Amino acid sequence: FVNKLQYLARIDRARALTAQTAETDAIRFLVGTQSLKFDNQIHIIDFDDENNVINKSVLLHDAGEIWHISGSPADKAVLTTCYSKTSESRVLTCAAVWRMPPEWESGSHESPDDSSNNPQTLELLCHLDNTAHGSVACVLWEPMGDGKRVISLAENHMLLWDLQESSTKATISSSATLEGKGQLKFTAGKWSPHHNNTQLATANDTAIRGWDLRSMSQIYCIENAHGQLVRDLDFNPNKQYYLASCGDDCKVKFWDVRHINEPVKCLEEHSHWVWSVRYNHSHDQLLLTGSSDSRVILSNMVSISSEPFGHLVDDDELSDNEESQQEDKGKEPLQDSIIATYEEHEDSVYAVEWSAADPWLFASLSYDGRLVINRVPRALKYRILL
Repeated sequence: FVNKLQYLARIDRARALTAQTAETDAIRFLVGTQSLKFDNQIHIIDFDDENNVINKSVLLHDAGEIWHISGSPADKAVLTTCYSKTSESRVLTCAAVWRMPPEWESGSHESPDDSSNNPQTLELLCHLDNTAHGSVACVLWEPMGDGKRVISLAENHMLLWDLQESSTKATISSSATLEGKGQLKFTAGKWSPHHNNTQLATANDTAIRGWDLRSMSQIYCIENAHGQLVRDLDFNPNKQYYLASCGDDCKVKFWDVRHINEPVKCLEEHSHWVWSVRYNHSHDQLLLTGSSDSRVILSNMVSISSEPFGHLVDDDELSDNEESQQEDKGKEPLQDSIIATYEEHEDSVYAVEWSAADPWLFASLSYDGRLVINRVPRALKYRILL
């Protein structure tokens, strides 16, 4: 079996990628295109890992070129996009909630053969627009939620929306504004899966801020988290205070938000801007990053993971001699390492995502519209599991 599988998407340009979060049986990713010449599309990428086949379906997204895409955690058919549109000679990035046609909802369908030639259109459920708040950078679903709460980050505004009537109506339930000198603007955000979903982290310029969504107030601020713009954030799924960030200083940093003066760890493996950072949902030592150096790097950050000493071995399995060696070994956290560097892309890698259905599988997307699907090397998988 090959460790690497590659899929070259036949699309113009793309930078928006998400796993279909609510689909936990089939391996499925959604890609949003950025074309100025043609109608933009959502490409639904289904990977059949038994037969190593990738199937693609296409849905029309007439609204404009897609900058961000995100799937509902509760409903496979529902997603949000942030897209550009020109209004009164100004280009604005708007956001909306959409529904796929019923036959596309599940990853198990045989995609209609003519979907590329004769694509169906997404159904608009509602706009998350309040043009008074300016362009939307991203929309974040409440993690593990019922698909009824989203946050949009627009310019210097953070808006918490309630989706009602099967997501056909959106109302702002609370909001916060980034205060300070100059034109402050959110670039990225992540809704924490911990603390009963009451916390959010945002990036603006070189700073990372934490927010309490109950009071919509700031709880921490890492002023110069990176030397240049912060591009992306992700929370460790198993350690509630740990956060990863990446940016234009080519670095990936790990933070304990209780002690924000210094990062816990810093990776300097990329040679250009780092656009995307993602923790594995199950095994938090596994971390993916994608960069404008056209590379995807899979790191094993075991020393700051929830299992820094690896798995404990049963005493019965060890002879006396092995037991003393094991004790010595057990005191030192395991070593962090770069597991693999993937060089199948020839353009900036704007997004990396783990599959929601298979913890050992991930996708990366570069601007030239190439989507690559890879697996964690089998030897490492068994080392983690056994």
